[in-house]
Amino acid sequence: MTGRSAKPVPLTGANAASEAMRQINPDVVAAYPITPQTEIVMGFSNFVNDGVVDTEFVPVESEHSAMSACVGASAAGARAMTATSANGLALMWEIVYIAASTRLPIVMPVVNRALSGPINIHCDHSDSMGARDSGWIQIYCENAQEVYDNIIAAVRIAEHSDVLLPVMVMQDGFITSHSLERVLVNEDSKVREFIGTYKPEYPLLDTDNPVTYGPLDLFDYYFEHKRQQSEALKNVPGVAEKIYAEYEKASGRKYNRVETYRMDDAEHVIIALNSTVGTAKDVIDSKRDQGIRAGLVFPRMFRPFPAEELSGLLSGRKSAAVLDRSEAFSGQGGPLFAEIRSALYESDDKPLVMNYIYGLGGREITEEHIGSVIDTLKDTASSGKVKEKINYLGVR
Repeated sequence: MTGRSAKPVPLTGANAASEAMRQINPDVVAAYPITPQTEIVMGFSNFVNDGVVDTEFVPVESEHSAMSACVGASAAGARAMTATSANGLALMWEIVYIAASTRLPIVMPVVNRALSGPINIHCDHSDSMGARDSGWIQIYCENAQEVYDNIIAAVRIAEHSDVLLPVMVMQDGFITSHSLERVLVNEDSKVREFIGTYKPEYPLLDTDNPVTYGPLDLFDYYFEHKRQQSEALKNVPGVAEKIYAEYEKASGRKYNRVETYRMDDAEHVIIALNSTVGTAKDVIDSKRDQGIRAGLVFPRMFRPFPAEELSGLLSGRKSAAVLDRSEAFSGQGGPLFAEIRSALYESDDKPLVMNYIYGLGGREITEEHIGSVIDTLKDTASSGKVKEKINYLGVR
């Protein structure tokens, strides 16, 4: 599973997800199709049909049922996975919370798509951002390679005894999910060796040690159980960094919860998620050639939010623009912007910060758009004042 032995394969982001799932060989996958996620479970169902995995594939009648089946399977002691998008994630909403509250290490690829209405099948982050406080770990991916690698790493993170929480692994609908890329695929045996065998701590099927899942939990213990979830999330950063380090040693590919690009001497910073990160890197290179010291920060792990790391990275910079591919309807900007501003609240040397909401419903984000944002950052730093706190990029 070294970088040298990994095989380059042409895969879409959706194919990369189903390929990672094939190598993980989960005990149970319960799924329902929804555009643009359908390619993931369709690809995996072909592996089931061809007999190359041992997975019990459960075709259900809705996403609510898909997550319910995963909850039952995981509680019984199985390694369980599913995948979804947009309205499908919204339909499983109740059970998403139950999965996290029951401390079940389910891994779910999410292909980001706009939530209705009006109905739209293209990319924005309103689906996963709507679930940001459900208790799931959230990992965002720039490209198909990151999708593949992070799904594998997510299994280890979710199942760690200090965590035991479900994980969503995000990619941009159509932009990543349906675009063909060169992906380095690890050897099957090495992936199995890396993830190991799932050993559940409290499986329902262990009849010698009976347990109860999903009991009524009123004011006597509900509060304590929520606090336990919160404490488990606090363990995630240390666990994730350790597992990412092991994955780098095994694969040669390095990941961190927060990625940076040309930040050593950056004065003007773009903060973004998913596929926009790649576009922003190209624009930053061009602006550097023009003498503008621009840089990028990508908070790959959005939950738990890396507030301390981001505050440290942004301290001392002149200006920063937070790019949100979703609208929070709070009147105070998008969800990523709100988290960044909160992280910077106690900083004595914070930059001037503004928000750009962009790309809703699949609206294109261009190099010209990001270039104009960097130009505005430079002008804002020169004037010492933010002209517009919340901006809408590329809207008519």
